Amino acid sequence: MISLPQLWLPIVLSAVFVYVASSLIHMVVKWHNPDYLSLPNEDEVRAAIRRMNPAPGQYVLPRITDMGQLKSPDVQKKFVEGPVGFLMLRKSGSPNMLPSLVQWFFYSLLVSLFAAYLSSRTLSLGTHYLKVFRVTGTVAFLGYAAGAIPQAIWMGKPWRSALKEIADGLIYGLLTAGAFGWLWPR
Repeated sequence: MISLPQLWLPIVLSAVFVYVASSLIHMVVKWHNPDYLSLPNEDEVRAAIRRMNPAPGQYVLPRITDMGQLKSPDVQKKFVEGPVGFLMLRKSGSPNMLPSLVQWFFYSLLVSLFAAYLSSRTLSLGTHYLKVFRVTGTVAFLGYAAGAIPQAIWMGKPWRSALKEIADGLIYGLLTAGAFGWLWPR
């Protein structure tokens, strides 16, 4: 059996590879840009939300507290009239990407740590590259991509956007798999 400390280099390096690939996808290729739409009356919507001064958080429209409320004609009318959706608000202020980028890197380390853990318990020293690639790539792919599906099912994320995030997850999974296969202890 292999110990996790023996896998520190592929854990860190795969997280770095994913971080770089993610940066390239979002800042150079920008294939997610069309996924974020703007409202035709954005300034009015912003002004209305600003007047209400809601705390940062996740909101749902229309809001019900139990499924029995769906029988109410008033609630049904709200759903028919619309809008129906989810709204996430962050703290106001100038955007600061640093905390999110740091969290993303730590998440990438966490995914790699889980890939390392599972592979260290199922594979031995000197395991062939392709077998290491399959095990670690599968775990990493699930860690990066699986969350997009529930978002599309339950939150209304457009499937086109979810499929792009799944494709990102595949890229990240392949990079993780390559790092582990390359640096697997002999």
